[in-house]
Amino acid sequence: MATFRLRHFSQPEVLRAIDPCRLHALLAPHRPYLANRGLLLPDTSGTTPLDFDRLLQVLLNADNETPPPLVEAFYYIDELATADGMESLLAITEANRIDLNLGDCPTPADVAVEVWLRCRDLLEYKHGEGHLRRRRRFEYYQSGRQFKPAFEMPSPDQLADLAKILDRWFIDNRRGAGTRIFAYKRPDGFWFLVRHGEPFRREEAMQTAGTEIVMYRPVRYDVVVYQPNLGELQINARTRGEKDRYRTAFGYILFGDWNFFPGEAKYTLEPLRDDGPSSLVCTDVDGIEWVKLRAVHLYRGGNHFTLDIRRATDVFASLAEESAKLPAEPRIVAAVFQVKFAESKAPRSVTIRPCNIAHFTRDDDATVVEDWLERRGFIVRLYGQREVPRELLASA
Repeated sequence: MATFRLRHFSQPEVLRAIDPCRLHALLAPHRPYLANRGLLLPDTSGTTPLDFDRLLQVLLNADNETPPPLVEAFYYIDELATADGMESLLAITEANRIDLNLGDCPTPADVAVEVWLRCRDLLEYKHGEGHLRRRRRFEYYQSGRQFKPAFEMPSPDQLADLAKILDRWFIDNRRGAGTRIFAYKRPDGFWFLVRHGEPFRREEAMQTAGTEIVMYRPVRYDVVVYQPNLGELQINARTRGEKDRYRTAFGYILFGDWNFFPGEAKYTLEPLRDDGPSSLVCTDVDGIEWVKLRAVHLYRGGNHFTLDIRRATDVFASLAEESAKLPAEPRIVAAVFQVKFAESKAPRSVTIRPCNIAHFTRDDDATVVEDWLERRGFIVRLYGQREVPRELLASA
């Protein structure tokens, strides 16, 4: 089976933080398996202590015989048995009017276990938010419509239909069934976490009697974001097929059009050539003090796939010292900018790779940087570019 790691329940004292009655309710359905592993569950009176050291060994040595529901329970609970996890679980259960009957002194582990026992879907939903925060690299697909339609959070029926469409693709591509979609409304757009299977893996595993080959299907989390103000779909996924399926399926379910997001290129780096240092002007963008070009990647191709990289603390200043400028050829495939934000002491990096990839040091940098990119012509708009005031370029 897949590797099972516990970040917080890796010590017996952390397991002891769970109320005995709650822990008993969590473990009781698996009493025969635990007994076979040498762990006898005491009754709920609390007079006989549980062997926490043995329980930890059972969990850390999960194998093909370990009941999947037991592994799943501790996997999800472990991720949210923290102070931050406790706050988020209390907030979502209160919003859903669920009384957990926790008393006055619950531990974070108590809260996580109780939510799992009462409303597992909510705990899985909050667990999914952690995957959203880890994604910073997206491909961007703009709507082919000139006017952006009104948008609201999809209904449960729409999400179920979307999961069915995606499930069919994953089954056809040998990833298995069971796709689930979690939707989150956030200040920077509508975020969707897609949980699905990956191709089977065969690995050699150490067992008591020696080694054997085990098979399992890993789980993958992809992220899709819809930005209503831009009419744009942002996708973080591994393969081209997955990205194309998300682009078409989300367009169909959300807007009734399989080609609502046609996938044209979003970014161009040609303003670096056309306008030179003037392409970095940012005096008309709130929140940015200055921008410098730190690196530019020029792809020459050929038999050896040659890539030239010009890197400096300020590429344009470096070129000026040589009385040079960026060459008309070859194609610019990437650029790294250093951006000094008004609220930050230190500048941060932004990488653009045409046609659809942007990489930000911090997720919340995207909004203000996108504003600057659009004003300077780095963003390709289907219905024309925003005109750049000539006086701004002249002042650079």
